[in-house]
Amino acid sequence: MRGPGALLPAPFPAMDICIETSLENIRPEEWDALGGDADPFLAHAFLVGLERHGCVGETFGWYPHHLLIRDEAKRLIGAMPMYLKTNSYGELVFDWSWASAYERAGRRYYPKLVVGIPYTPITGRRLLCAADVDTVTVKNALIQSAIKLAADNGLSSIHWLFLNAEDRAHLKDNGMLLRRDCQYHWHNRGYADFEAFVGDFSSRKRKKVNRERRRVEEQGIELKTLHGDEIDADGWAMFHRFYVETFEKNAGIPTLTLPFFEEIGARLADRIVMVVAEHDGRPVAAALNFRNDEALFGRYWGCDRDFHSLHFEACYYQGIDYCIEHGLDRFEPGAQGEHKIARGFLPTTTWSAHWIGDEEFRAVIDTFCRRERHFMAQRCQELMSWSPFREGIDVQPTIDADDN
Repeated sequence: MRGPGALLPAPFPAMDICIETSLENIRPEEWDALGGDADPFLAHAFLVGLERHGCVGETFGWYPHHLLIRDEAKRLIGAMPMYLKTNSYGELVFDWSWASAYERAGRRYYPKLVVGIPYTPITGRRLLCAADVDTVTVKNALIQSAIKLAADNGLSSIHWLFLNAEDRAHLKDNGMLLRRDCQYHWHNRGYADFEAFVGDFSSRKRKKVNRERRRVEEQGIELKTLHGDEIDADGWAMFHRFYVETFEKNAGIPTLTLPFFEEIGARLADRIVMVVAEHDGRPVAAALNFRNDEALFGRYWGCDRDFHSLHFEACYYQGIDYCIEHGLDRFEPGAQGEHKIARGFLPTTTWSAHWIGDEEFRAVIDTFCRRERHFMAQRCQELMSWSPFREGIDVQPTIDADDN
C-alpha cells in the first residue's frame, strides 16, 4: 500500500486524491465540515479517539486508510472513512462465509478495504462531500479511486457498510453489489408521552410492556439520564467496567478503552446520553447512547447484577422516553434482536455495497446477494406480523422495495 499522504492517480481533473493513515493529520473543523458536525460517529473526535486510544490499528486489524479529495486550492472537498482490514471483526455485516470460500479456493480474502465506522452498525453517510461541490463527480471520484487502490494493491474487495439511500444509489450506479439486512427502529409519531405510545398497542402487548416497567420499580431500581458533561471520571470508569464485563461474559472482544470513553465524553458531551440504573444507592447497570438533532442511537450496555426486565428498561424504554421528551424522530437501538419488535421497534432495512475484484467470485457473490436481498425483504415483511400495534394504527415498516 502507498504511504500516508501519497497521491493517487486522479481520474478526475483538478483533484488531488490521497490516502491518510491518521485523522490526527486532518484539522477537526475541516473533516467535520463534510458531515461530522451532524453525525456523532463521523465526528473527527469520535474517529480520531479510536486511533489515539488503540481501539483501531494493529491490535484489532483496523488500519486507517482514509481517502481524501482536495481541490486546486487544497480545500478538502471529499472523503471516505476507510480502513484496511485483516479480519472481519467489528463490521456487523457478515462476510465470514466469503472469506472461507476464498480460503477453500486457495485465494486470499484478507486484506480488504472497509468504508464505515468501526464497531458501529448505524446507517449514515459514507461518501462525504462539501456542500458546494458537484456531488456526483466527487462521489464517483471517491468510489473509482478506492477501486483503483484496491486493484493496484491486489486487495480482494471493498465494503461500504450501513449506507444511507443517497450513497447506496451512487454505489449501485457504479456497479457495486448490494446487500440487504434488517434492524429494528422506533419512530416518533408525535407522542405526548410513553403512555400515548403504548396506547397504540394491542391490550395484551401494552400490558406486557407496562408490567416490565413495573417490575423494575418493584425491585427498587432507580434510573437517571446523564449527558456527557454530567459524567465524571468515576462515571466513565463504572461504565467501562460494565462494558468490559458484558463483552467478556458473551465471549466478545472489548475493543473500546477507558481513555477513549473519557475523551469522547469531553469532546462530544452534547451528543452522549447515558442511562444509569442504581440499586441501594450504587450503580448496577448503564446504557450508552449517542444522539444528533434527529435521532437517538443505542450503542453499549453493561451490568454487574441481573434484574428482571432491567435491560428492556435501560436500553429501550428510557430511550423512548428521552426521544419523546426531546422531540427526536427515531431511536435506533443497535443491530439484531427480534425481541425489540414487541416493544415497538419495527423492521427497518439496512444496506451495504461491495466491490469484488475476482471476476469468478464476483459472479458467485452477486448471485448470493440477489437471493439474500429477496429473502431479507420477505423476512422483514413477515416480521411485521409481530408488531405490537393494534389493528387500525397506521404504522408502516421502513422496508425498501429495491430488489434489483
